[in-house]
Order: sequence, then structure tokens, then C-alpha cells
Amino acid sequence: MTHVFLAEARLEYREATVFYEERRRGLGSQFSVEVEAAIGRILEAPHRWPRLEEDVRRCFTHTFPYAILYTIEADFVLILAVMHCSREPGYWKNRQ
Repeated sequence: MTHVFLAEARLEYREATVFYEERRRGLGSQFSVEVEAAIGRILEAPHRWPRLEEDVRRCFTHTFPYAILYTIEADFVLILAVMHCSREPGYWKNRQ
């Protein structure tokens, strides 16, 4: 199985990576590795992670306070958000 990012999710992923890299050299790379590891876990067993609501599931990263929100489509996993866990809940709901 493969994955596809919504444009908004890819943008927030990039912005978070830049944010962490600006805080400390190499931290953005560590963040990216952690997000990619979470995506890898999702792709290994997409149904393993609990539903947040309806068909949207959530997988947390291990080191950073982020979650990957996604849906399982016929041939791929659709990543809806790379969400900081202190963001307003549901901000991603209007994404398509």
C-alpha cells in the first residue's frame, strides 16, 4: 500500500519541519524521520490505529507531539493532517 498527502497536510508537515530545524539544526530532520516512521507503521497495518471519528484514524508519533490523521482508501492511505496535538480539535475536518 502507498500513501498520498492532501495539499494542506503536506504543507503543515513542511512547515513543522522548518519550525523544528530553525529551533535547532538537525531537529527538523529528526521530526521528518519520526513522521515517516509513523507513516510506515500506518502502511504496515492501516486498521491497527483507532478511529478518531467515522473513517478517520489517528497514529501518534513517538517523540514529537504530533499525530498523523488518515483514511484508508481502496488503493492507498490518504493523509489528511500532520497535526500538532495542541491544535484546535477538528480544524482539519473540511479538508477533501
